[in-house]
Order: sequence, then structure tokens, then C-alpha cells
Amino acid sequence: MTPQAKLVFATSLLLGTTITISSNHWITAWAGLEINTLAILPMVAKSHHPRAIEGATKYFLTQATASALVLFSSMTNAWYTGQWDITQLTNPVSCLILTSAIAMKLGLVPFHFWFPEVLQGSPLTTGLLLSTIMKLPPIALFYMTSHSLNQTLLTLMAILSTALGGWMGLNQTQIRKILAFSSISHLGWMTIIISYDPKLTLLNFYLYTMMTTAVFLTINSTNTLKLSTLMTTWSKTPALSAMLLLTLLSLAGLPPLTGFLPKWLIIQELTKQDMALAATTISLLSLLSLFFYLRLAFCATITLPPHTTNHMKQWHINNPTNITIAILTVTSTMMLAISPMISNMI
Repeated sequence: MTPQAKLVFATSLLLGTTITISSNHWITAWAGLEINTLAILPMVAKSHHPRAIEGATKYFLTQATASALVLFSSMTNAWYTGQWDITQLTNPVSCLILTSAIAMKLGLVPFHFWFPEVLQGSPLTTGLLLSTIMKLPPIALFYMTSHSLNQTLLTLMAILSTALGGWMGLNQTQIRKILAFSSISHLGWMTIIISYDPKLTLLNFYLYTMMTTAVFLTINSTNTLKLSTLMTTWSKTPALSAMLLLTLLSLAGLPPLTGFLPKWLIIQELTKQDMALAATTISLLSLLSLFFYLRLAFCATITLPPHTTNHMKQWHINNPTNITIAILTVTSTMMLAISPMISNMI
């Protein structure tokens, strides 16, 4: 792919995201979602591998269906209320259709099947965009319509997403699929609190984006795609592997790392809303995803030579570590100390 094409697609991606986030009319929000979909498709399929073409096809069909449901939901609401404003979504049928459409765009259970396959067929940089930036416009629509969504349905989808994201990630050996199920599990935490405190959802998304970016850039720097390859990274880049260990544990939500902050605040808010049972359930289900985070951390750091893997050893090339990785890994592990300031801000 030429640099000019990359520039066009990246600009279109930023344009579509900005249009959706800043719009208050359903048609412009839908247009922004469509621009995003068309901009990311060539980036998914650029390797011309059959798995990449399959992932691009699945992504296109899923996103086109979800966008059609968004348009149908807004038209139904406009039919009954005469309003095209995003914040004036009051018709119960429209709210139900919109919840299904956004869940399909995000990859929430039961619309999660496309996301691991698409991420597996994409390059690492495109997978990073799919896991972070592409989730911002649907979450922004959730944020703007949070007052009118069905809380019971959102809670059920959130608990199922956390359970299934952890359960299906247990037997995976491909790192991109593990990170896809990790994303589904984190989306469950964001969804369960959206109706009660939308700012907490945005905080969780920002911190998740930061930690996931650090993990993706690290595995891109070490060129590891499977667990068997991850076992050979310690001998090449020990410092980077050690920081990957801490970032993965932070992504799992272990104290005293940064990832514990949103889960702590979400559990506290759910308890205030008399949802102690839901908070306990989603906390216990997150232990499933903790298992494969620990397995990734184990493969990255504790499997020292001689390795038991049959994977061919890679060349030891001393590439300088990107400064972005250093900044992201530090912030992904050491922001819990400023949690009082963050809690006061939200």
C-alpha cells in the first residue's frame, strides 16, 4: 500500500470518527459510521491473504447490517416523535434496535462472532485500529443515548460478554485472537455502567485504549503473533518483555496497576446503584480473562532458555525501542496513584 493511500485512509478514518462524535443528527452520525467502515476495509484486506479477504468480507457485512439497523432505528424514532436529534431517542422499539446495532458494531455478545476472525486476518496495526479507534464512534452513540437505553438488557449483555470473552480466550494460541476476546471482556465492563455513569465508561475506554495500544505496539516491535513465538522474546528484548508483563497484568485489572482503577470505580458505582450481585458476578467472571493474561505474561517472561518450544529461533536484531511504547507502558502501569484526582474529575 502506497503512502498516499495510507494517508487517504487514515484521514478518512479520523474524519468519520469526528463526524460521528460531533454530530447531533442521526443521518450525519450514520454517514460518519459508513466513512469509517469504508476507510478501514482496504487496511484489513491489504495483505491479499485469504484470511484477510475473509476478515474484510465479514467486517463489511456485519458493519453494513449494523449501520442499516442504526438508520432503521432513527427512522422509527423520527416516525413516532418527529425528532432526528440523537439525544431525543424515546421510542422503546427504536431503543431496542439501536442497542442491538451498537452491540453488533462493538462486538458484544451475542454479536461477537465476527470480531476475533476479523482481528486474526488483519495486520497488527490494523488490528490496533479495530480494537481502539473503531470502537469510539459506537461508544459515543451509547454515551449520547445512555439515558434512554434498557438497563436490564445492557446488564445482561455485559455479563455475557465478560463471561464469554474470558471463556473463549482460554484455549487460544494466537495472540490477536486472545486480544480480541480481551476486548470483548472489557466491553462488558464498559456496557454495564453506561446507563448509570457514562463518564466511567469513557474513562474505562480511554485506559483500555492506552493499555491495548501498548500491548499491540510491543508485539509488533518484537514481531510475535503466537504464544510459541512469544516464548523466544525474552532472550531478544528482556526489558521490553518485562514491561509487557506489567502491561498485561494491568490489562487484567490487578492492583496496584492502572487497569485496576476503572474496575474499582465501576464496582463502587454498581454497589451504590444496589447492583451488588451484578458487580460480584462480573468481578468473578473477569477471573477467566485473568487466566489467559497470566498465560501471556508467563510465555513472555518466565519461559527462559532452554525453551520447550519447537518454534524456529528468530534473528536477534537490536532495533531501538519506540519512545511511544515506553510512555504507554509507564502510564499503563503507574496511574493508580492519581485515582483520587481522576475520581474527582468524573
